[in-house]
Amino acid sequence: MSLNSSMDKVLERRREVEERLSACANMTNNDLAQLSRELSDLRPICDQIELVRRIEKELADALLMVDEAGEDADMLEMVQAEASLLKIQLPEAQSVLQLMLLPKDKDDARNAILEVRAGTGGDEAALFAANLFSMYQRFAAKHGWNFEVMEVSETGIGGYKEATANISGNNVFARLKFESGVHRVQRVPETEAGGRIHTSAATVAVLPEAEDVDIQIDELDLRVDVFRASGPGGQSVNTTDSAVRITHLPTGIVVSQQDEKSQHKNRAKAMKILRARIYDAERARVEAERAAERKGQVGSGDRSERIRTYNFPQGRVTDHRINFTLYKLDRVISGEALDEVVDALVTEDQARQLAEGV
Repeated sequence: MSLNSSMDKVLERRREVEERLSACANMTNNDLAQLSRELSDLRPICDQIELVRRIEKELADALLMVDEAGEDADMLEMVQAEASLLKIQLPEAQSVLQLMLLPKDKDDARNAILEVRAGTGGDEAALFAANLFSMYQRFAAKHGWNFEVMEVSETGIGGYKEATANISGNNVFARLKFESGVHRVQRVPETEAGGRIHTSAATVAVLPEAEDVDIQIDELDLRVDVFRASGPGGQSVNTTDSAVRITHLPTGIVVSQQDEKSQHKNRAKAMKILRARIYDAERARVEAERAAERKGQVGSGDRSERIRTYNFPQGRVTDHRINFTLYKLDRVISGEALDEVVDALVTEDQARQLAEGV
């Protein structure tokens, strides 16, 4: 589809949405909210379309005036200068518009469930998992997001076997969705007397938070087990059967939750995670079908894919999917410079979509 056709289509859709909102007598609150959100999303795109078309008209007028200037040297110089400036502005405005017209991931505006698990490397992997979890916590704070720790399984020496958080805020999934995969660390462990560099890994999963309307779960498909919660090393932290383990029988997905003292609260948290995992599994299935039609996809979401290396001796972070290296490891781990990595991934994904005409 040409750029002009795309512009016409967007302007026509805005007109349709505005007309439907004007005649909203028999519309549900949910339909009203969806149309209002769509109109809000369309407005900046339409503003950019109007800017492109205004520059196109001004350029056409300036070129016409160049032809009509004749021997009037002053007029010719003025309109040529104006035309030259407009010829620079037009492709810039068109490039911005093309990015705005790229299809949006319908889950970008969602909150996210973050899961970090220690991989190969024993205690050092668990310590790295804790580092990553803290990195995302600080990154969330930087963006003004709410970071709710849902469950942490500690090793007793400051490491995490696994940790889960619910992150809510503006465009959380859009900024974090490329983080899923295997993160590798190369550094000298504090417990290493010989100063040798060890390599270990942790797995990150970022799942779009699913709403009740997205995933309908039949209670008959669930097996719910309750048990007594325990802390690190097995010591009892609760004298009642408040911990909950939920198994979704059709998919085999199992979620356990024991951080709360209330069985009801643990069940609610477990259901939120379960719903997100089921939704993510379906999302992954659809993405796999799309990926089969194209190659070189950034952030396939494959949890077994090694996506990034944090090399402490060299102070560098390398994202292997886009061959991007940043010598700001301390600032990335602190969450301060993680945006630079995320921006590079987003830009690469946009470039791929433009190249493929998605």
